[in-house]
Amino acid sequence: MNIDKTNGSSFIQSYQKQMQVSPVERSKPIQKEDEVQISNRAKEMFEKNAGVDMDRQEKINALKLQIQSGEYEVNSSKVAESVFDFWYDK
Repeated sequence: MNIDKTNGSSFIQSYQKQMQVSPVERSKPIQKEDEVQISNRAKEMFEKNAGVDMDRQEKINALKLQIQSGEYEVNSSKVAESVFDFWYDK
């Protein structure tokens, strides 16, 4: 039986070359950072909502003061009517 050593070593060398990875292949591609652009119209809408939110906050603060002082009274018939309208889509 005769073993040819030259053929076996060529297989090992080709495997080793395959396993070697160049530094360029290892590095991940540079990804661009996410960017958000808000249109002028959207900015105007936001500013407009900020004024509405201030009005709403003033109403909330007034209701809180009424509740804390005991002056706030719930109109039960109006609440019942609103619940009825909500559930029966009126």
